[in-house]
Amino acid sequence: MGTEHGPTGSALKVTSPFHRTVAAEVRKQVSRERSGSPHSSRRCSSSLGVPLTEVIEPLDFEDVLLSRPPDAEPGPLRDLVEFPADDLELLLQPRECRTTEPGIPEDGKLDAQVRAAVEMYTEDWIIAHRRYQHLSAAYSPITLETQRERQKGLTRQVFEQDASGDERSSPDDSDDPRHSSGSPDDTPRSSGASGIFDLRNLAADSLLPSLLERAAPEDVDRRNEALRRQHRSRALLTLYPAPDEDEAVERCSRPEPPREHFGQRILVKCLSLKFEIEIEPIFGILALYDVREKKKISENFYFDLNSDSMKGLLRAHGTHPAISTLARSAIFSVTYPSPDIFLVIKLEKVLQQGDISECCEPYMVMKEVDTAKNKEKLEKLRLAAEQFCTRLGRYRMPFAWTAVHLANIVSSAGQSDRDSDSEGERRPTWTDRRRRGPQDRTSSGDDACSFSGFRPATLTVTNFFKQEAERLSDEDLFKFLADMRRPTSLLRRLRPVTAQLKIDISPAPENPHFCLSPELLHVKPYPDPRGRPTKEILEFPAREVYAPHTSYRNLLYVYPHSLNFSSRQGSVRNLTVRVQYMAGEDPSQALPVIFGKSSCSEFTREAFTPVVYHNKSPEFYEEFKLRLPACVTENHYLLFTFYHVSCQPRPGTALETPVGFTWIPLLQHGRLRTGPFCLPVSVDQPPPSYSMLTPDVALPGMRWVDGHKGVFSVELTAVSSVHPQDPYLDKFFTLVHVLEEGAFPFRLKDAVLNESTVEQELRASLVALRLASPEPLVAFSHHVLDKLVRLVVRPPIIGGQIVNLGRVAFEAMAHVVSLVHRSLEAAQDARGHCPLLAAYVYYAFRLPGTEPSLPGGAPPVTLQPATLAHGPGRPASLYLARSKSISSSNPDLAVAPGSVDDEVSRILASKGIDRSHSWVNSAYAPGGSKAVLRRAPPYCGADPRQAIDRSSSRTSSYLEGSSSTPPATQPRPTVQKLLHEELALQWVVSGSAVREAVLQHAWFFFQLMVKSMALHLLLGQKLDTPRKLRFPGRFLDDIAALVGSVGLEVITRVHKDVELAEHLNASLAFFLSDLLSLVDRGFVFSLVRAHYKQVATRLQSAPNPAVLLTLRMDFTRILCGHEHYVTLNLPCCPLSPPASPSPSVSSTTSQSSTFSSQAPDPKVISMFELSGSFRQQHFLAGLLLTELALALEPEAEGASLLHKKAISAVHSLLCGHDADPRYAEATVKARVAELYLPLLSLARDTLPRLHDFAEGPGQRSRLASMLDSDTEGEGDMGGTINPSVAMAIAGGPLAPGSRASISQGPATAARSGCALSAESSRTLLVCVLWVLKNAEPALLQRWAADLALPQLGRLLDLLYLCLAAFEYKGKKAFERINSLTFKKSLDMKARLEEAILGTIGARQEMVRRSRERSPFGNQENVRWRKSVTHWRQTSDRVDKTKDEMEHEALVDGNLATEASLVVLDTLEIIVQTVMLSEARESILGAVLKVVLYSLGSAQSALFLQHGLATQRALVSKFPELLFEEDTELCADLCLRLLRHCGSRISAIRTHASASLYLLMRQNFEIGNNFARVKMQVTMSLSSLVGTTQNFSEEHLRRSLKTILTYAEEDVGLRDSTFAEQVQDLMFNLHMILTDTVKMKEHQEDPEMLIDLMYRIARGYQGSPDLRLTWLQNMAGKHAELGNHAEAAQCMVHAAALVAEYLALLEDSRHLPVGCVSFQNISSNVLEESAISDDILSPDEEGFCSGKHFTELGLVGLLEQAAAYFTMGGLYEAVNEVYKTLIPILEAHRDYKKLAAVHGKLQEAFTKIMHQSSGWERVFGTYFRVGFYGARFGDLDEQEFVYKEPSITKLAEISHRLEEFYTERFGEDVVQIIKDSNPVDKTKLDPQKGWGPCGRPASPRCVYWG
Repeated sequence: MGTEHGPTGSALKVTSPFHRTVAAEVRKQVSRERSGSPHSSRRCSSSLGVPLTEVIEPLDFEDVLLSRPPDAEPGPLRDLVEFPADDLELLLQPRECRTTEPGIPEDGKLDAQVRAAVEMYTEDWIIAHRRYQHLSAAYSPITLETQRERQKGLTRQVFEQDASGDERSSPDDSDDPRHSSGSPDDTPRSSGASGIFDLRNLAADSLLPSLLERAAPEDVDRRNEALRRQHRSRALLTLYPAPDEDEAVERCSRPEPPREHFGQRILVKCLSLKFEIEIEPIFGILALYDVREKKKISENFYFDLNSDSMKGLLRAHGTHPAISTLARSAIFSVTYPSPDIFLVIKLEKVLQQGDISECCEPYMVMKEVDTAKNKEKLEKLRLAAEQFCTRLGRYRMPFAWTAVHLANIVSSAGQSDRDSDSEGERRPTWTDRRRRGPQDRTSSGDDACSFSGFRPATLTVTNFFKQEAERLSDEDLFKFLADMRRPTSLLRRLRPVTAQLKIDISPAPENPHFCLSPELLHVKPYPDPRGRPTKEILEFPAREVYAPHTSYRNLLYVYPHSLNFSSRQGSVRNLTVRVQYMAGEDPSQALPVIFGKSSCSEFTREAFTPVVYHNKSPEFYEEFKLRLPACVTENHYLLFTFYHVSCQPRPGTALETPVGFTWIPLLQHGRLRTGPFCLPVSVDQPPPSYSMLTPDVALPGMRWVDGHKGVFSVELTAVSSVHPQDPYLDKFFTLVHVLEEGAFPFRLKDAVLNESTVEQELRASLVALRLASPEPLVAFSHHVLDKLVRLVVRPPIIGGQIVNLGRVAFEAMAHVVSLVHRSLEAAQDARGHCPLLAAYVYYAFRLPGTEPSLPGGAPPVTLQPATLAHGPGRPASLYLARSKSISSSNPDLAVAPGSVDDEVSRILASKGIDRSHSWVNSAYAPGGSKAVLRRAPPYCGADPRQAIDRSSSRTSSYLEGSSSTPPATQPRPTVQKLLHEELALQWVVSGSAVREAVLQHAWFFFQLMVKSMALHLLLGQKLDTPRKLRFPGRFLDDIAALVGSVGLEVITRVHKDVELAEHLNASLAFFLSDLLSLVDRGFVFSLVRAHYKQVATRLQSAPNPAVLLTLRMDFTRILCGHEHYVTLNLPCCPLSPPASPSPSVSSTTSQSSTFSSQAPDPKVISMFELSGSFRQQHFLAGLLLTELALALEPEAEGASLLHKKAISAVHSLLCGHDADPRYAEATVKARVAELYLPLLSLARDTLPRLHDFAEGPGQRSRLASMLDSDTEGEGDMGGTINPSVAMAIAGGPLAPGSRASISQGPATAARSGCALSAESSRTLLVCVLWVLKNAEPALLQRWAADLALPQLGRLLDLLYLCLAAFEYKGKKAFERINSLTFKKSLDMKARLEEAILGTIGARQEMVRRSRERSPFGNQENVRWRKSVTHWRQTSDRVDKTKDEMEHEALVDGNLATEASLVVLDTLEIIVQTVMLSEARESILGAVLKVVLYSLGSAQSALFLQHGLATQRALVSKFPELLFEEDTELCADLCLRLLRHCGSRISAIRTHASASLYLLMRQNFEIGNNFARVKMQVTMSLSSLVGTTQNFSEEHLRRSLKTILTYAEEDVGLRDSTFAEQVQDLMFNLHMILTDTVKMKEHQEDPEMLIDLMYRIARGYQGSPDLRLTWLQNMAGKHAELGNHAEAAQCMVHAAALVAEYLALLEDSRHLPVGCVSFQNISSNVLEESAISDDILSPDEEGFCSGKHFTELGLVGLLEQAAAYFTMGGLYEAVNEVYKTLIPILEAHRDYKKLAAVHGKLQEAFTKIMHQSSGWERVFGTYFRVGFYGARFGDLDEQEFVYKEPSITKLAEISHRLEEFYTERFGEDVVQIIKDSNPVDKTKLDPQKGWGPCGRPASPRCVYWG
C-alpha cells in the first residue's frame, strides 16, 4: 500500500473527472498526508478504489446466488447462503371473541351493509408473517432484562482484590484461613537462622507437573491454547451492558390486535337494602353521572334486593324471571375518570294512590323500634300495598334517590399501589411507550383521578332523598349533585328517607367470572350458566373515544323526557308512556327487542314509564334499551302510546285508558334516525299506512293534542357498529353497497340515482369523506379503508364501463388516514405511527377476494394475467408515452432539473429480454455499467392531465376473460387490479396537496404496499418464482421513482421540519428493509445506493450536515436490522479475488510487509479494509462500517453524537449475532465476524482519540511509537530511567502494573479531532474484541503478517487499551458508583420526560446532546460500568440490593476475564506471526509489555494462569528479550511475579512461582549466574514490602518454598551451582520478609518500627540502590513522627552513599571525596564507605541506576537534609551541610540557589544567636528502657535509649509505654519497675513482662514480657 499513498496517486485521483471528490475531502486528504496522522489518508486512498464518501455499486445479489451451486458451502454455512424457503408464510389468526357465543345476527335476509359488518367482525385476522423476523434486533431487542436472563449460570471469577477485601475467600481458593499474620502469636519471632529453618519446614504449593520438562515451543503453545479454549464464555457481549435504548431506531413491536375499548373498570355489588318498615317491594337503578360534563356516562343497571315474600306480592304480573335479570353486581367502565363522577341510585316502587310525598311519609316517620306500637298502622299499610301490587303491579312510580361521590371512595380507600405504577413514574423507552389513546389520558391537573388502583370499600348508604314530582329530569339531578358537593348543601336540610343500602365498590378483576356483556352474551370465562351473573354496563363516554369497532353491536336507547297534556281536557292525570318496537302496523308485529329490567323476562314487547300521580305534564327519567334487528327496514318504527292509569278501582272504569299516540319511523333515506325529537301527539288511533310518514305530517281527519304542536319530547341514541350515524359515512357506504348490489335505480335522499349519475355521486362522496366527524370515522375506519381498497382494486363497472376511481380513492384514503392520525395523536408511538392504523394493516387488511362477487350466483371466473403489452387495458403505445412524457416541469416536485447526480439519472440499456421500460433483468446498480435508475424522478415532469390519463389507462395486472367481447352468456367482466401497483402509481402521480397528506403518514402506505405485495405472492403461489420475475418492471419503476422522491423529501425537509424528516427517513428505511424479503434484492440495493447518492449530493451544500448524517445513520441502522442481514451481505461468496487462506501468495506489487518475505496478499488486505471489493460484496456491512469510519474522521461534524450513534449501531448488531441461535456454531460465527474485519483497522487508526483508560500521559501510542521506524527510539531511550527502580527509590506506591512502566518515547500522533467519550470508546473496544474473539485465527494471522511495523504497534496499543478499559474494579467500586448514578439518572429522566412531552423539539434535543459532554468525563475513579453508562436501566433507587451488586461484580469479573483472554489469544497470534521476522525484537518487546500490563492489572485467577503460561512461553522462546537488552522489562516482570507469589489464591501462586523459577533458570542458563534476576527480585520485594498495604508475607513464603522445591527437583541443573544460588536468594528474600512481619507487628510502635528499618537498611550495605530506598523510607517515617533531626541524619547518610558512588566514577574537585566529607556532621556516616570498588564496579548492570546517583540527585538529598536540620533546630549542622553543597552550586554557577543558600545560612546563624540563652534549644529528654521476659521475643534483655520531647517526666513515658504494652499483651501481664537498680531476672515472674525505665543519668525503666 505504500507507493499508492504517495501524493501523485492522490493528485491524479482528485483531478479525475470520474471521481468527483468533495473539495473538503481533498483538503482533509492533503492535510492528513502532511501531518502523517495514523489515518494516513485511508479514507480516500486510491488503494481503496472508491472514496468512502461514495457508495460503491453492489454486486447483483440474485446473479451471484444463481452462479453459486447451493451445496458449495459445507454443513452449517449453507444456511447463510440464501433466505430459508419458509421465510414468508400466511397466518390466519382467529379473532379473539370475548363471549362464548358470537352474538351476530342469524343469517336472515341481511342487507349489504350489515352483511359487510358481520363479515368484518367475524373473519380471522390475516397476517403475512416473516417467520424469522423475531430474530432481528428490531423485534427481539437486547435489553437489560434479556441480558440478565442470558447471564444466568455464569461462573464466579476469583479476584485477588475481592479475596483480600473480604478475608473470607472460599477455602479452595486459598490454603490457609489465616490470610494475614498480624498477631505475634501467629508468627514466632525469630532470628535469621531460625528463618531459614522455618522456610525449610513450610509446605509448598502444588507444582505444575510439566514445568521442568523440556518440550518443543510448538507443543507448549498448542497445550496453552487448548487450555485457554476451555471454560470460555460463549458470547462476549452478553457480559457488556445492553445497547443504548435511545439509539434503537430499528426497534419495532407487533401492534396489539384491535380489541374492544374499555376504560377503567369498577365492580359495584349491591348487597342488601333494608328500610325501617318492610311493606312492599322496592326496585333499584344504578347509573354513573359526570357533573362537569353534565352527562349520564353509563346505561342503567336495574337490581332487585327484595325478599321472596315481597316479590310474591307481584306474582300476578310476573312471568318466570330470566337469570340475566337477577344480577346484583355490575361492572362500570370509566374512560375519563374525574372527581366529578357520581354513582346515582334511584329507587322505585309499585304505583299507588297518592303523590310521592304521601307515599314516603310512613318511611320517614315510622321506626323499626316502634314496630309493636305501630302494629295496626303497619298492617293497614301492608294490606293497601298488597292491593296495589295486585292491581297496579305492572306500573312503577318514582320513590327516592341518593348519590355516592366516587372520588371520595377511591381516595379514602387509599391507592394501594398508586406510587409504584402510576403513569408518571414510568419512564417510557422505545419498547415501553404505552400506547395511550386519548381515552387513556387522565384529565390533566387538578382533576387527575384514577379508578384503577384503589382498595375495595363496602359502603352503607343510609340517607335517601325523596323524589319530587316536579324535579325528575336529568337537568334537575345535575343541579342536586352539584349542590351535594357544597359544604352547605340544601339537601342536608331535608328530612331523609332512612334506609340501609350496602354496596361493595372495588376495581374490577381482569377476567371476572359469570359476566354478561351489554347484549347479555356470556363473557368468557363463564363456568356455569346457572350462576348469578354480573352485568357489564355499557359506557357512554364523557368525551369522544377513538377506537375502531371490533364486534357486532346494535343497540338503541330511548329516553322519553317530558309530556305536556296541560291543554287536554278530561281525566288525563296519571300518565304513562308505553314504548313498542313495531315491524308493521298490526299490534301483533311488536318485536320482543326491549331489554327487561330486574326480576322479569329477558326481552319484552312493551315497556312503560313510571307514573307521576296527578300530573298532566310529567317529566321522565326512564331509559329503554332495545336490541335493534340486524335489518332495519322502512316498515320499522317506534310506537308510543300514552295511557291514563286509574289508581282507584271504580266500577266501569278501565285500568288504563289510551289518551294519545305518536311514532318515529326508524329509517329515513336509508339512515337510522337518532337524536332528540319533539313530537305531536294524535288523540285518535292513526289510520292505516301511517307508519310510512312521520307524525309531523298532518294526516287528514286526525285530531292532535294542542293543535298538532310538539308536546312529547323524546331522544333516541344508538350504539351501533353497523350504523355509522354520520351523514358522510352513511352516504359513502350506501353508494358503495348500491354499486356492489347493482340495484338501479336507487333512491338517495330526495334524488333518484341511476347508472349515469351514480359515478358523480360516488366521486363527490369520496371527496366528502374528509368532512366526516372523527369519532365515527375512527370507529368505522376498518370499514372505510376496506371499501376504499376495494374501489382501487376492483373498479366498479357501471353501464358496462370500468370506472377508474383509483385516484379519488387514493386521495380519500390519504385524508382518512390523516384524520385518524389527528384524532389519535396522543396515542402515537415514538415513530409517529398510529397503533390503530398499524393494527389495521397488520391484522385486518386483506386483498379483496380474487373471485369476483357475481350477481345471480354465476360461477366465479378464473382470472388470468393479461399479457404485458397486448391486454386491452394497456395499449402498447403506453410505454412510449411514458418515456416521452418525463420532463421537469411539474411544480409538485421539489427537484430542480439536473440537481440529482447525472450518474443517477442516466439510463443505460438493459440486457436480457427487451423491456426498456423495466428494471427486470437489469443489473440496476445506479452508476454502474449496467445502471437503470430513473431518468429524472419519474412522473415529476408529466403534466398532470397526462398523468391522470396514464393512470386511468393502466388498468389491471389481471383482466378477466379474453380481449374479445364477452358473449351474452358470460357474466359482466370484472377487473382486478393489484393494490400495491395502484398505490405506487397513484402516489407517484399525486398532486401536491394529497402528496403532503401521504407524506405525513408515509409509513402507513408503505406498510400497506408491503402487505399487499406479500399477500399477492402468498395467495398467488408466486414464492417459487425467481425474484427478478415476481413483479412487473413498470411497478419496480414506480417504486424507484417513489423512493427517489421520498428520499428527496427527507433531504429537503430536514432543516424545516426535523421531526417529519426523521419519521419519513425511518419509514423509507423500513420499507426498503421489507422489500428485501419480497423483491429482487439487487434492485433494493440499487435504491439504497441511489438514496445515498442523493444524501451525498446534499451534504456538500448542507448548512448543518450533522443532522443529515444522523438521519443517514438511522437509515443504515434500520436496513441492517433485517433478520437476514448476514445473508444479505453474501458472507459465503468469496471476495472477487478468492480470499480463502491459501499457501501460495503472489502479488505484482513490489512492496513487502514487515514479516513475510513475499509481498502482502491483496485479498487478505481487502478483507480487513473498507476496500472497494469489501463494500461491493458486503454491501450493508460496508455501508454501516463506512458510516462508522466517516463518523470517526477527526474532522467529522457533530462528532460526539455521531460517534455514539455509529458505534451503538455496530454494537447492537453484534449483540444480535451473539443472541441469534442461527449463528451459535463457531464456524458460522467466524464467517459472520468476517463482515466486521475492517473494524480492527478502523479502531487502530482511531486510537489517538479513544478515551485513555490507562490513565497516563501519552499512553495511547506507547507501543506504536516504539515500533515506528521513523522515530529514533534508541535516542529517546537514553534519558529515561528505569521507572520501577525510580518508584522504589522514591518510596512511592507502585500502582498495580505500574502504568508508567510501558511508556516509552514521545507519542507520535497528537490528539487530533474530537475525542471519543469513555462510553463510546469502551463500546468500540468491546466490538473490536468481539471480532478478535470470533474471527478465524488463521485469517488474523495472515493479516498481522501483512501489517507494517507502526501499524502493528498501534494494534498492540489497541490491545493494551482494551486491557485497561475492561479492567476489573472490584465489588467496592460498584458501591461507590451507586450514588453517582442516581444523580445522573434523575437529571436525565427529567430531560427524557421533557422530550417525550414535546416541550423541546427533536432537533433541539439532538443539538443539545451533541454539545453535551459526559458528566463523568474526567473522573478517574469512576468506572464506565453498566450502572453509569446505562442510567436508563438503573432503577431510581440510590441503593442497589446486595444481590444486584453481587451480580454486577460477577458479570464485570467475567467480562474482564474474557476481554483479557481475547487479548491474550491475539497476542499469541501476533507472536506466531513475527517469529521469523527481522524486526521481531522490537515487536516482541511490545508484546511482552502488553502481557506485563495484563499481569499487573486486576485479573482473575483464571486469566492469570493463562497469562503466566503465555509469559513463560514467551520468555523461553525469546530469553534475549529480558536478559540481553538493556531494558526494564526484567524489573517489571519480577515485580509482577513477586506480587502474584504473595497472592491469597493458591492457583495464582502456583503459576507465579513457576514463572519466577523458570525466569531464574533461563537467566542462569545464559551465563551460569542469574545476577540480574537476583538483583531485580530483591529490589522488587523491597519496594513491595515498603509500599503495599495488604501484602501477605505468609503466602509469599509458601511461594519461596515452592521455588526451592522446583530447584531441588530440577534434574537438569543438579550438577551446577544453580540450586545453591536459588537457595541463597530465597533465604535472603525470606529474611527481608521476616523483617517485614516485624514491621507490620510494630506498626503502632514507632520506635521499634524505626529500629527495624534501620536494621533492614544495614542489611543492604552491599546493594546501594536498596540501601538508599530504605534510608529514604526511614527519613520519611521520622519526618512523619516529627523527628526532624533524625530524618536529617538519614538524608546525610543517603547523600554520603551517593557521594561515595560519584567519587568512584570520577574525581571532581567540587564534589565531596566520599563519606569522609560528612563526618563533621556525624561520625556514623563512615558506615557508608562500605560501597567501595571491591563490592561493585560502577558499570555493572543494574546497580546504582536510580536518579539519585547523579550530581543533581546529590544536591537534592543535601537540600532535604538541610531543610530537616533547620526544622529540628540543629542550626550548626545546617552550616556543615551547606559547606558541602556550596562548592557544587558554585561549579554549576547556580547563583539563584546560592543566593537562597546564603539566605538560609543567615537565618540559621541569627537563630543560634537569639536562642543560645534559654530553654529554646533543649532538644529532648532521653530515657533508658529495657525489656525482660519471654513475651518480648527478640527484645528480651535488650535495652534502648528513648528520645522524648524536651521536659518529659518519667511518669509520662512510663504511662505511655505501659498503656501501649497493656493493650498489646493484656491486663496484669505487663509490670513496670521504676527504680535504677540492676534487674535480677530470677526474681521476676516469667509469665509477665517487666520493664524498668528511667533517665540515663538515673536508673532504667524495665518491661517484662
